[in-house]
Amino acid sequence: MATGNTTTGSLADSIDVIQASARSRRQYDGVMPQLVDRVELDANTGTTWREILLANLSAQAVTENTVLDNPQQYDDSAITITPEMIQIQTFISDKSKRNINNKVLAQMGKMPGEAMMRKKDEDGLTAADASTAMGAAGTPVQTGDVASARYIITSNATEPGPLPIAGVFHGFCIKDFYDELVAGVGTYPVPDGATATVFKSAFTLPIANVSIYEDGNISIDSSDDAKNFVFSKSAWVLVEGMTIRTESKREPHIAGGGDSLFMTDEFAYGLRLANWTREIIGDATAPA
Repeated sequence: MATGNTTTGSLADSIDVIQASARSRRQYDGVMPQLVDRVELDANTGTTWREILLANLSAQAVTENTVLDNPQQYDDSAITITPEMIQIQTFISDKSKRNINNKVLAQMGKMPGEAMMRKKDEDGLTAADASTAMGAAGTPVQTGDVASARYIITSNATEPGPLPIAGVFHGFCIKDFYDELVAGVGTYPVPDGATATVFKSAFTLPIANVSIYEDGNISIDSSDDAKNFVFSKSAWVLVEGMTIRTESKREPHIAGGGDSLFMTDEFAYGLRLANWTREIIGDATAPA
């Protein structure tokens, strides 16, 4: 028989454990799908989306004595993109749903959709990896790299890339832009302007009219380098097939009963013109 004051410690086994909050592990929002052309493969039109490209015609100088007999031929070519399906399945037993905390259960509900979004973003980054490489491994990216890529795209001799131009960079590389712009802070007075703005609110400025976006889904290799991308919106086409759908299936024979959830989407990225996209390799060492 115990003696002494009764405290929460002495009655620990009688205290209910209540989860005050729950969260799922945060993921990066889909960046690439927002920055490319998005088209829909209409129902009952086959499995492949096609776009026809007509080649340029050439004009020539003439005089009053010219009898023109030089017809210019219309010539076409096509790009084709075939969407592919992706899926995710989850299963939750009836016992789990009954026993786990409601706050946790609510968080679990949004996670399949987030996984599908991450897959669509990662596939866009994988497609962009086919770009012509600029920059150098082990070297911090610089604003001049972005400006160079932008003018290579918009003044391309084959076909000028149309605006808007986007830059998708890992955050560790964007930190290099920050360092470049605020290098003078502490050595001389910094008046209101771009440097002061970046110093106060992070790097959110465009570079040579290229809007900069942070995407933490960009992978960093074993040498601490990352592949970033600058491209015209028209360079890439995201073709979406069937509308994303969610279906559930009752599974009474598994784990004493439960429900499977299936989420399905269909899409693919395609390249219109390689001259409209550039890869910028740079050091992505974690900021100290």
